[in-house]
Amino acid sequence: MKTTTLTLDQQREDFSQRRFLAMPLAGAMCWSIAGITSIFVSTHVAAWVLFSATGSVVYLAMLLTRFTGEDFFRKDKPKNSFDGLFLRCIAMAALVYSIAIPFFMMDARSLPLSIGILTGLMWLPFSWIIQHWVGTFHAICRTLLIVAAWYMFPQQSFIVIPALVVLVYAISIYTLEMRWRKLSQQNL
Repeated sequence: MKTTTLTLDQQREDFSQRRFLAMPLAGAMCWSIAGITSIFVSTHVAAWVLFSATGSVVYLAMLLTRFTGEDFFRKDKPKNSFDGLFLRCIAMAALVYSIAIPFFMMDARSLPLSIGILTGLMWLPFSWIIQHWVGTFHAICRTLLIVAAWYMFPQQSFIVIPALVVLVYAISIYTLEMRWRKLSQQNL
């Protein structure tokens, strides 16, 4: 039996047809937990919550895919090179903790700044892959808002920065859902 291999352009088109809600929903949930918890605990505890929450995004997203129709564990899903690229973007985001941790050890308040910006960078290649502006918007807006909050509210970085990250996620989630609905209508 001969299997047909899709071209890279065809794989990109196939990848781009997905809903892409699980990761941003998981990110919004985890950053919400970190921000809300930070209201009630010390900076030291808030840092551990932020480390744990942001480190859990991908695992929560895997669970959420079952509810968003993006089932990560589907066995019959054909291989797609862009899945591999996206997973490398996730790995890239995890590797940036190597920058965040030393900076955090010098100034604990820096953690939301560094993790917020560095983990948001994966949205740039995502935007290129799906050929839609939402990822570029997310990465740039998130970075600018985080830097502004860092200077405007330095003592509340564990509260204000997560709130801004969640706000950007909300806009991105809405945009991704509208994009997906439009694609679904076109494919009818």
